[in-house]
Amino acid sequence: MFNEFKKFILRGSVVDLAVGIAIGAAFTNVANALVKDIINPLISVILGERKFANAHFTINGADFLYGDLINSVITFLLVATVVFFLVVKPINKLSDIAFKSKKTDEPDTRKCPYCLGVIPSQATKCMHCGSSVSKQKK
Repeated sequence: MFNEFKKFILRGSVVDLAVGIAIGAAFTNVANALVKDIINPLISVILGERKFANAHFTINGADFLYGDLINSVITFLLVATVVFFLVVKPINKLSDIAFKSKKTDEPDTRKCPYCLGVIPSQATKCMHCGSSVSKQKK
């Protein structure tokens, strides 16, 4: 049972996930600080509010902190933008490069020219995307 657990923990995807969570948490702290220490004062200067994060309106004694909500939305957008441009785009580019080859490791298979799924060499229709493909010449 210990060997199975060790194999699970050392699997690449588990390690990648752990690293991603740690880096994401650290970057979220940076994004929160940027919003709190730089963007909030700029908004306060423009709107004349003393502290934008505390901006609220009251209805029947209940405070609605719209400033805090806007800060959270700005933080989310910053994190999402950085993750998209520094993680997703490069990974997609590397995947495109890695999977661009039309050859496969097995001699009796090939890649579909439309979805790049592996199909038998003699197939006339892709089993992954349903596209019609020409029969490969021997």
